[in-house]
Amino acid sequence: MTETKILPKIMTFPEFLDWKPGNSCYELHKGIIVEMQPKGKHEEISGFLAVEFAYLFRQKNLDYFLPKQALVKVLTENSGYLPDVLVVDRNALKDETLWEKYSTLTQGKSIPLVIEIVSNNWRDDYLTKLRDYEEIGINEYWIVDYLGIGGSRYIGNPKQPTISIYNLIDGEYQVQYFRNNEQIKSLTFPKLELTVNQIFQGKT
Repeated sequence: MTETKILPKIMTFPEFLDWKPGNSCYELHKGIIVEMQPKGKHEEISGFLAVEFAYLFRQKNLDYFLPKQALVKVLTENSGYLPDVLVVDRNALKDETLWEKYSTLTQGKSIPLVIEIVSNNWRDDYLTKLRDYEEIGINEYWIVDYLGIGGSRYIGNPKQPTISIYNLIDGEYQVQYFRNNEQIKSLTFPKLELTVNQIFQGKT
């Protein structure tokens, strides 16, 4: 997600939920409000992925959906994220106490897949969110680094555009890397048929 502006106010997560304006792009990072504003290519990729997943869910009769403004709350800190693409299991919402009032998820079982698209602040996606999504217990996490700007310890050297797919195995994320015209391999959605280049270009 593209980070644009930090607002000079510290909040608890409940205060943030009550403050957050509707139809707005804000995250809370350790009590600090961060306004998020995706840019052009970023939006193309997230929109393309949302359409492809929605088509898959309808085609395979899967009871999942993709909310536009839902937050994912971190377990132990005053933090909550607004992922670029968030897949939600409708059948798990009955156990989400913050869902109806605040469109907020707290449990990994509600989230089969989360995707972050890297734009400028890559450390959030590769370090902070990776750790937090693993701790929440989200089954699959994609980092779509279409600019190839992540740290070389994450995407190799020389750097190149990469999609990193982390799968939760025995409570820890294990990663696979995909580049160029390679076919994406999702353990959660094995019927998804997309190449890396199709995702980066935002079209099939």
